[in-house]
Amino acid sequence: MIGLISATAAGAAARDRLAGAWPDRTRVYDGPVGDAVRSAFAECERLVCFLATGAVVRLIAPLLGGKADDPGVVCVDEGGRFAVSLVGGHAGGANELAREVGEVLGAEPVVTTATDAVGLPGLDTLGLPVEGDVAGVSRALLDGEPVALRTEVAWPLPPLPVTAEGGAYAIRVTDVLAEPAEREVVLRPPSLVAGVGASKGAPVEEVLELVQRCLREAGLSAASLAEVATVEAKADEPGIVVAARRLGVPLVTYSAEELAGVEVPNPSDAPLAAVGTPSVAEAAALVRGGELLVPKRKSAGRPASATCAVARRPGRGRLAVVGLGPGARDLLTPRARAELRRASVLVGLDQYVDQIRDLLRPGTRILQSGLGAEEERARTAVAEARRGHAVALIGSGDAGVYAMASPALAEASDDIDVVGVPGITAALAAGALLGAPLGHDHVSISLSDLHTPWEVIERRVRAAAESDLVVTFYNPRSRGRDWQLPKALAILAGHRGPATPVGVVRNASRPDESARVTTLAALDAATVDMMTVVTVGNTATRQVAGRMVTPRGYRWQEEAR
Repeated sequence: MIGLISATAAGAAARDRLAGAWPDRTRVYDGPVGDAVRSAFAECERLVCFLATGAVVRLIAPLLGGKADDPGVVCVDEGGRFAVSLVGGHAGGANELAREVGEVLGAEPVVTTATDAVGLPGLDTLGLPVEGDVAGVSRALLDGEPVALRTEVAWPLPPLPVTAEGGAYAIRVTDVLAEPAEREVVLRPPSLVAGVGASKGAPVEEVLELVQRCLREAGLSAASLAEVATVEAKADEPGIVVAARRLGVPLVTYSAEELAGVEVPNPSDAPLAAVGTPSVAEAAALVRGGELLVPKRKSAGRPASATCAVARRPGRGRLAVVGLGPGARDLLTPRARAELRRASVLVGLDQYVDQIRDLLRPGTRILQSGLGAEEERARTAVAEARRGHAVALIGSGDAGVYAMASPALAEASDDIDVVGVPGITAALAAGALLGAPLGHDHVSISLSDLHTPWEVIERRVRAAAESDLVVTFYNPRSRGRDWQLPKALAILAGHRGPATPVGVVRNASRPDESARVTTLAALDAATVDMMTVVTVGNTATRQVAGRMVTPRGYRWQEEAR
């Protein structure tokens, strides 16, 4: 919950705007400001104070305990110009809250945390349990000192300016139970799965002690435990349910049929008779793949009422296929920006990389290539994800429209996570410049026959013409392909009149953009190139005040008759 505190009418107005935008996330504290701040500080995870920073500092100073426990505090000035992350930038979430408040109120977020200020991810904000010298290693990264990254367990991390070896400082990614060395940070990935079986009424303490003992004796960190897994028949077994809750991980269940199909070293007739599978603990730990680190063990009860096995699942790489939009920076979506900053490896066409290079975090590894290497880039991106990296594969417009998503997903199997990030397409950007040409049913067709035979393209153009669809042509004309566009226009001219509006947009949203509306009869194909999209209206499309407009219905066409 986010506590909101204000002292003046202006502050209350901004406070109420925030409360209205986040009704389920916020609580307004009225009354004397000092009492309100103290109550909110004790009851909320974060605070937004519409007060001067000095006043807030004096009010919260006696309340501060430590960065791991204090709520994040953001101050907004009387004029609503700035949202200042004051306390708990990382652990308390104040930095992100300042950005969110800024988006709602139109205020400038002010973040002074050193790592955020220079674009480095905070080691305590990666979503992984962290141990060791966070401050010292973070300072070394900021100062450009060599910091070694030692990945004992592969896991997709954001970019970090690290080296493979060398230097006095280190970041270790491991699920092994070991104290961090001097000048070392240990990150604990959620790589371990505890498979648990239990008889009816198994005591929770017995189940809990067994899981903890299995981890401890194998030298594994409980901080890397991702889940407790069992058979569906035990989904409501109190001993297992409560043990998972106390361990702070979800309980995941699988059907007996799924578990029976898993090859395990220690099958047994007892669970087969009881729940329909010869293994619960080992099979539940291994059902999604991985390495069995701890074979089935029994609890210490007499008789034993629980079994446990522990497996390590390999870190799944992450591939984000990101659409950059048509080119203008303000048409790049916030989600795309976030994925660019999250990726430790960026794969893309060289000219697209240049567009967004300044948005990348320090340490991002860039793999770029030129035109014609689309399939190679797709294979490279998938291969990097399979190595456990967080990868962004970029394309212009929407990456799923004549871009990189298709070849990448044709390469990607289910051993990596794939995320699609939509972008504004060239057709949409051009349509916005032309007016409303896509107001009714429409289709996009690429006239490039490099990957598609012309016979197929021509058949699609004829179908669009006969169906009276608005058509946007991508890749309409190049130096080596100068006859396809006239041919396509001639096909459309056989089904719609010479005065049909046609929009021609070049470099939509870029500094040298141009847009014009002409007609099907007057369009000179020689003025079109590969940086252009051509939108041909249907029989209902009209020019209104120089703009293309296709009505949502066919009323205009009926009136024209």
